[in-house]
This record gives sequence, structure tokens and C-alpha cells, in this order.
Amino acid sequence: MASAGSEERPHQRPFLIGVSGGTASGKSTVCEKIMELLGQNEVDRRQRKVVILSQDCFYKVLTPEQKAKALKGQYNFDHPDAFDNDLLLTTLKAVVAGLAVDVPTYDFITHSRLPETTVVYPADVLLFEGILVFYSQEIRDLFQLKLFVDTDSDVRLSRRVLRDMKRGRDLEHILTQYTSFVKPAFEEFCLPTKKYADVIIPRGVDNMVAINLIVQHIQDILSGDLGRWQRSAANGHGRTPKRTLPEKGDAGSSTVLAPGKRALMESSSRPH
Repeated sequence: MASAGSEERPHQRPFLIGVSGGTASGKSTVCEKIMELLGQNEVDRRQRKVVILSQDCFYKVLTPEQKAKALKGQYNFDHPDAFDNDLLLTTLKAVVAGLAVDVPTYDFITHSRLPETTVVYPADVLLFEGILVFYSQEIRDLFQLKLFVDTDSDVRLSRRVLRDMKRGRDLEHILTQYTSFVKPAFEEFCLPTKKYADVIIPRGVDNMVAINLIVQHIQDILSGDLGRWQRSAANGHGRTPKRTLPEKGDAGSSTVLAPGKRALMESSSRPH
């Protein structure tokens, strides 16, 4: 939702980057590393040229019955219907219009949307991360660049266990929820959206070759090439062949990611 009194920015629309991947794949860590390398995490929130927004903020307000199930680990938070997609779409469209937006705050311990909101101020680049950010075509089409963080399933499970235990949940609860909801939903809803990605990042933030390439392109956008990127994406996206970019230690192909071209940074030996 747009903040009260916010005004549309005079310059061109922000560049929206979608960042998807399975649970605990490292989506938010990748976004934070990008912010760090760009020096944007040290800039005042009102002055940042790059901002991060999470799909997790847009979980629906649960009914008492749904909340009771959630507290028992019996509610599917990985299903597309778990998100308030109308509010999410409205918020992203406001961002595209150059407006400041009020973003909900979600409490993962109580499974509740808090009354407090966070203001996300207009920026040149928005990193929007979440497990299902490419699931809805209407939302997916807002992104000029789509990244998929591809991390081994065992690594993701171990990370999720550690994360959820810090939130006060017991191991049996976590594993039951994972096998009942998280893994099946990943295979049905998240993994199929990998095909929409322009860039696939194996190993997440450990893949600094990929991270540095993305940072370079964001720097190009910030330095004034935003219009060129948008024109190239509009004219050529989806009609040019994928390009293979090497991981660290690989040799051979170029590491230049041309505007409007699809690129692949994928390890052929990392099945889910």
C-alpha cells in the first residue's frame, strides 16, 4: 500500500529484480550480500538506491482456526494461497510508480500480522525475494530480471531446522511440517518456476562469481544504463539463447552478461 502523502518520483520507473528459490536457499542472504557489496546497507533508508522487500511480509491474516493449525505445524505456509497476493501486487505497483509504501510486519513466532508497518522508500532498484515470487504471472511480469537461488535440498533442510529452532519450535514439529508441507509445496509450486529465471545461482551466497556479476549489472543500472536495460529486456527478452557462465575455477566461456540475454549459472551435479 502507498504511504500517506507520498509522491511519485520524477525519474523513470525502478528496476525490479525478483529473487526466488526454495526455503532456506539463501535468497535473503544473497540480497543482503548484494546490498553490502554496493555499500547500500550503510546508507540512510530514505536515501538508498537499492532496497530489499520480502514476500514473507505478505502472509495472510489467519483465522483463529488457521492460527491454531499453524501453532501445531499443520498449516501450509508454502502454498500460494498463504500469501495476500492482492496486497502484494498493489504494493509492487506502487513501487513501480515511484511511491513510498507501507509494508506489513509478520511475526513468525505467533503467526500474526503485527499492527506496525515498515516504510520502503522509493529507490532505483528493488530486490524482491520469496519462495513464490515467480508463481503468479501478473507479479512475475513486473520483474525486469529474475534470479533463482539453487541450493542443495539437504543444505536447505539443515538451515531451516536451525532457523526454526531459534524461533522456539521443536525438532519433531519442524520435520513434520517439512515433510508434510514444505517439501511437497517446493516440488509443486516453487521448483517449476525455476524455468522463468534469467539467472540461476547455484550455492547461493557462496557463489561469489555470480554475486559479483549481478552487482556489476546493478552498478551499470545505477550509473545510468537503466533505460538501455529496460529497452533491451522489452525487445529481446525470451528470444535470445541462454548463455552459460562459469563458476569459480571454470575456464572458457565469457562472463559478460549482455542486457536482454538469458544466462545460466547452474551446476549440472546439484539435484534437488
